[in-house]
Amino acid sequence: MSRRFGRAETTRMKAPWHSPAGAPPESRLLASVAEFTHHRDIDALDHSVVLSLAELIAVNSVTLCKRGESPQHPVDSIVVCSRKPGGGFVIEALDPTREGDPLDTLVCAMETLEAISDITDDGNSRLVVPIHREHAAIGALMLEAPDSLDNVRSMVEGFARIYCNYIALLNESERDKLTGLYNRRSFEQRLQRLLTLQRQKARGAAQDGEDKRRPVEEPSQLYLAILDIDHFKRINDTYGHVYGDEVILLLAQHMRASFRQSDVLFRFGGEEFVILLAAQDETAVHLVLDRFRQFVADHAFPQVGHVTVSIGYARITENDYPEIVLDRADKALYFAKQNGRDSVHGYESLTRRGELATPVSLGSIDLF
Repeated sequence: MSRRFGRAETTRMKAPWHSPAGAPPESRLLASVAEFTHHRDIDALDHSVVLSLAELIAVNSVTLCKRGESPQHPVDSIVVCSRKPGGGFVIEALDPTREGDPLDTLVCAMETLEAISDITDDGNSRLVVPIHREHAAIGALMLEAPDSLDNVRSMVEGFARIYCNYIALLNESERDKLTGLYNRRSFEQRLQRLLTLQRQKARGAAQDGEDKRRPVEEPSQLYLAILDIDHFKRINDTYGHVYGDEVILLLAQHMRASFRQSDVLFRFGGEEFVILLAAQDETAVHLVLDRFRQFVADHAFPQVGHVTVSIGYARITENDYPEIVLDRADKALYFAKQNGRDSVHGYESLTRRGELATPVSLGSIDLF
């Protein structure tokens, strides 16, 4: 049984079901495309795509699967829109680490870049269409219905192409061009998304607590860390901006390899990076960040040699504003910079020790 992270219900039904035996009227099809390409938020876009297909075709469910960035994590996210018995739809985000069918079928379609049409164990028709760009899959759409879906395959493939082109534009707008990490523009949106996920998990843990037969995971806390490359101007002045950019690019690659898939990584500009991560407590997040700091210090970068980083971090609570959390983490980073660099410091621990009793000026992060 899959673990459900989120659940949103909708009863948007502007038109009755249309049988998969034929294509829907052009006006409905164009209206659906206009509806989902209206969104600028990727989560909202994903929800709108599955809902639009569910409204156009008489299906039991529409699933959108997004491909992960590594073989160890072949699936990054799963969103399902299911038809409710009483009418309307329910949209759910499912656990991407689940195993078995239909996940295996989705992964197969993404790996082969070929559509799959078969019958499920319960006798329903299933159509899986890969979403790909430049011969690489970014995801797949899966429809399940009581009747054959062969006649709507071309329409679903069209939706997949439109979605792929549109998501590429959205990704470009929220990704840093050099590193591929999220950019500053997308920070607040990603932070709010992470906070929402934490609240959902907290509610789930509370419900699990009511059932003594089910183990309850220890609640995790959210932290924001700011990472800054030490003496980066000296690197640019000594070796040139080409090697400076290479240091930034390689550091971003090491961050991807070192942090978890659930951690969100940003390049804020220049030599500054931001990390949003969950940990059980301050000790755990400090160990994770210090381990990465040590890894960087031990690594030899081409031409430049050894480079160090300074890191400041602060805890995020549900009621915090993004600029307030940035301010706290930046104060901890400033302390690290003023006290030898190549170190990790947390705002809360510095405050408890009285190290930040005197206000300090903000470091290199410009607030919103």
